[in-house]
Amino acid sequence: MAAEGFRGPKQLWNAFLWSMKGLRAGWRHEASFRLEACLAVVLIPLGLWLGQGGLEKFALILAPALVLSAELLNSAIEAVVDKVSPEFHELAGRAKDMGSAAVFLLLLLVVASWALILGPRLFG
Repeated sequence: MAAEGFRGPKQLWNAFLWSMKGLRAGWRHEASFRLEACLAVVLIPLGLWLGQGGLEKFALILAPALVLSAELLNSAIEAVVDKVSPEFHELAGRAKDMGSAAVFLLLLLVVASWALILGPRLFG
């Protein structure tokens, strides 16, 4: 249900707590999220250190952050699909596969952005 009226500090605090609850659930229940979070813990500081200038730093940290966001959305889709229809259905399988594909494309973005930005410095 949509919130009505003024969203003051209490509502913002509650939204923050729900977000933290979602992050904890992702960490606790999703092995892929844990793996990608560990990768982000390495890549984000490394990107801040290796990037030359604001745009490079931004590009190097954005891609891993997007992977984490997409993984959480993919996990949410999977949870809802499993709740609504525990038995296999073609559309349910398609929804799960498409969520997985979104994460995969963002993982390719991580590889591409790191290769395009840092590759010439390392191999050029």
